[in-house]
Amino acid sequence: MRVLLVEDHVELADTVATGLRREGIAVDVALDGHDALARVALIDYDVVVLDRDIPGVHGDQVCRSLVAEGRDGRILMLTAAGAIEDRVDGLSLGADDYLPKPFAFAELVARVRALARRSGAQLPPVLVHGDLRVDPANRLASRNGQRLSLSPKELAVLEYLLGAGGRVVSAEELLEHVWDENADPFTTTVKVTIKRLRAKLGEPPLIDTVPRSGYRI
Repeated sequence: MRVLLVEDHVELADTVATGLRREGIAVDVALDGHDALARVALIDYDVVVLDRDIPGVHGDQVCRSLVAEGRDGRILMLTAAGAIEDRVDGLSLGADDYLPKPFAFAELVARVRALARRSGAQLPPVLVHGDLRVDPANRLASRNGQRLSLSPKELAVLEYLLGAGGRVVSAEELLEHVWDENADPFTTTVKVTIKRLRAKLGEPPLIDTVPRSGYRI
């Protein structure tokens, strides 16, 4: 899952982005509406977490623009105004969900994950492949009944490969959806993560390498 967080309060943006990354979510941050629109033009985000009151282009206009373009990504609006009228206004702009500030971080994570599931192919809450089980919401993975000790990034890669349903996933696609803008596309970070993940998954091997194409389960 890749998320764009649009929030002009720098400290809050850093805190929320750090927390989401610890949940295995790739996060890019935009501090104003102009930057948000520029980033969305380049990257297909699964979810845009959009503060309504941002400088540059107002959050309402950003939301209208995203909806008008017909993008698949979902929009979660944030605002300090918690009145029913404000929530109705936000949803009427085309936002998929609305969360007033201050909010509990656990609720934000739950809403982001719920929206991400709606933005793509409908997947079951627990992904199963043979003796492998992955519960993305609770950040749990097990094989043959034994819990796997995976890093957030390893779990995110495994979740993405399982969600592909046997389709070959390129390293570039993994970088786009599992890593954020700070990832160097010319490094071996995907290859190294796959290698570590294979070691932790054990035998028999689950992840195939398709030469010159990518990876699949």
